[in-house]
Amino acid sequence: MPNSLNPLELIARRWQPSAAFVRRAALATVVMAVIIVVTGGAVRLTQSGLGCSTWPKCTPESLTPTHAMGINGLIEFGNRMLTYVLCAFVGLFIIAARARHPRRRSLTRLGWAQFWIVMGNAVWGGIVVLTGLNPYLVAAHFLLSTALLTVAVLSWKRAGEGDDEPRDVTARPVRQLAWLLVAVTGALTVIGTVVTGAGPHAGDAHKVHRIPLNWQEITQLHVDFVYVVVGLSVALWFALRAVKAPAAARRTVPALFACIALQGVIGYVQYFLGLPEIVIGLHMLGSTLVWIAVLRVALSLRDRGPLLEDEPEDGDAPAAAADEEPAEAQVVSAPSR
Repeated sequence: MPNSLNPLELIARRWQPSAAFVRRAALATVVMAVIIVVTGGAVRLTQSGLGCSTWPKCTPESLTPTHAMGINGLIEFGNRMLTYVLCAFVGLFIIAARARHPRRRSLTRLGWAQFWIVMGNAVWGGIVVLTGLNPYLVAAHFLLSTALLTVAVLSWKRAGEGDDEPRDVTARPVRQLAWLLVAVTGALTVIGTVVTGAGPHAGDAHKVHRIPLNWQEITQLHVDFVYVVVGLSVALWFALRAVKAPAAARRTVPALFACIALQGVIGYVQYFLGLPEIVIGLHMLGSTLVWIAVLRVALSLRDRGPLLEDEPEDGDAPAAAADEEPAEAQVVSAPSR
C-alpha cells in the first residue's frame, strides 16, 4: 500500500514542517518572483533579449550559449536557468504546504498555481524570442510575472493566517476603496509596460519592432495614474483612521507611502537623466515593491483567525483529552459527595 502513495504523501508521512517554515517558504517565493522580474528587465536593458537566437535551445545547434555569442548569450541563458531556481523554491513551498499537519488545501492550490504560471511564462518567453521580441508579447510576459508575484503574496499571507471564514475588519466602503486602489495600481502597471514597449530600450541592439506610440506622452499618462494612486492611498489612510481600523491594517499604508515615494523619486530621476539602464532596473524593482505593498493593504482588511502554530498529530488530541477527563470528572463530582 505505501508504494501506491504519491511522492508528496510519502514526504508528508515522514516530515511535518512547522508553520514558521511554511511561512518562510512562502516568503521565499515572493522574493524569487521579484528577482525574476528584475533579472528579466536586466536582459532587456543589456540588449540581451535575443542573446539566445531561438528556443528552447540557445542556438539551432547548441543548447547552451557559445563563445561567439559573448556576454549577451550568457545573460539571456542565465535568465532562462534562473527559472529552474524559481521552480525549486515554488516546489519547496508546495512540499512544505502539503506536508504541514493538518493539510491545508488552500495553500497547496496556491503553490500549484504558482508552478503553472511559471511554466506558462517560460513557454511565453520562448514565444517572445521566436517572434523577435514582439513588444506586445514582451508586455504580456511582464504581466504574467506580475501575476506570479500576486499569487506568491497571497500565498505568503495565507500561510500566516487561519482557515476561518473571512471576516471583514472595516466597513464595506473602506474595503471598496482599498480594492479600487489595487485596480488603479494594476492599470498603472499595464501602462508602464506600454511605456516600455514604446520606449528606446527594445531589448536587442538590432532594429526591433516597437509599439507605435509616443513614449513621452504615454509616460505622462503613467505619471497621471501615479497621482491617482497617491490620492487613493491618502484617502484610504484617513478612512482607516476614521473607522478606527485595527492597527495591523493601518500600518500597511505608511509602508505603501514609502514604496510610492521611492518609486516616484526613481521615476523622475530616470526621466530627467534620459532613461539610464541602471535607474530603469531600479524602477522595475520599485514597481514590484509597490505592487506587494498595495496587495498587503487590501488583504489586511479581512481576518481569517489566528494560525495554530503547533497543532497536534491525529490521535494525540483525543488521547490527551482522555487523560484529562477523569480529573475533570473528579473535580465536578467532588461537591456531590
